[in-house]
Amino acid sequence: MFHKKLSTLVICSAFTLGIISGCSSAATSSASGGKTVIKIASQSPLSGGSATQGEAIKLGAQLAIEEKKGQFAKKGFDLEFVPYDDQADPKKGVANAQLIASDNKILAIVGHLNSGVAIPSSEIYEKYGIAMVSPANTATAVTDRGLKVTDRLVARDDFQGPAGAQFAVKTLKAKKIFIIQDKTAYGTGLADAFREAAESMGAQIVGYEGITVGEKDFNGVLNEVADKKPDMIYFGGLYAEGGLLLKQAHDKGIDIPFMGGDGLDSSSFVEIAGDAVKNAYLTSVAGDVTKTAEGKKFSEEYKSKFNKNIEGYSAYAYDSTGVILKAIETVIDKNNGKLPTRDQVRDAIREISDYQGIATKVGFDSKGDNKYANIYIYKFTKAVYPATVVGEISK
Repeated sequence: MFHKKLSTLVICSAFTLGIISGCSSAATSSASGGKTVIKIASQSPLSGGSATQGEAIKLGAQLAIEEKKGQFAKKGFDLEFVPYDDQADPKKGVANAQLIASDNKILAIVGHLNSGVAIPSSEIYEKYGIAMVSPANTATAVTDRGLKVTDRLVARDDFQGPAGAQFAVKTLKAKKIFIIQDKTAYGTGLADAFREAAESMGAQIVGYEGITVGEKDFNGVLNEVADKKPDMIYFGGLYAEGGLLLKQAHDKGIDIPFMGGDGLDSSSFVEIAGDAVKNAYLTSVAGDVTKTAEGKKFSEEYKSKFNKNIEGYSAYAYDSTGVILKAIETVIDKNNGKLPTRDQVRDAIREISDYQGIATKVGFDSKGDNKYANIYIYKFTKAVYPATVVGEISK
């Protein structure tokens, strides 16, 4: 008995010192105003070059949680939201993940934006049984590692890349394509999937070059583009570099279609590229939710609350949070009103099969991929966000 008590004391002391332990969330969660606290965290870049998309994830999650606070209060729980800034940096994401693991009131996470951050961070989540539901990650490795904690609402790059290649080769009639990628897990994975599919359809890849995230001057790679005389540029990366690439290409007189993936699906892409965006296309894993009555209502509420227009991932973060809260409520009911453990929440999320969200229906396969995820093709005809949907591809 003494030995058992001593072990418990050591473990709880470790929490006090900020060291991660494996204490059960159900056993140690404290009360707030007579209610038991349940926290949902988010991880996304709230600073730096990807902050526009990262903030959209945070605000979408925040809106969903605030809407459900009253419902959880009736069950005896105080629902709280704790956003973390991962700065689009894998090291920061992992450091945050360790803090999240040490807070036993946090039962699940909405995030990340960047696959390169989600992959190492989810190794921490797996260790401590904390479910991650991503509204944005597309790299195949996010779910292909077979972790129990990783789930996502959006399509994978081995679907998005070929969908973009099909549109480029068959609709835009691109025959000579120059590919640029940002050397991240997301950018490289998407570019490789696009290249393989485009080549299989008969297109010639006349260049394949990497740039660095944070780089501002792309004259070097654009001089190579000019020398190769492609009829299209494909970019695997995010809007900060993509917008500059497109603008500088336009300034050099390279007037050919420019296409990328969902990393360009941001109002900031338009702000950076300016009028050059009129010749750009993108594939996105996020549809235009304002086309439905429910989505339009969500967009208006979001604008009213935050004084911001929705971005591509706003509604997907809202739905990711909705999936988490649905799973927690299910477990609470099964537990006769008692607080769920992290493991119970993790397993209940993976069992979701027919959740109808604002942006998408959700049903996870054995890996945590959404069986209902689609790819959308957008075209910019004017320097205004969002672009116009010109195609939708289902599995």
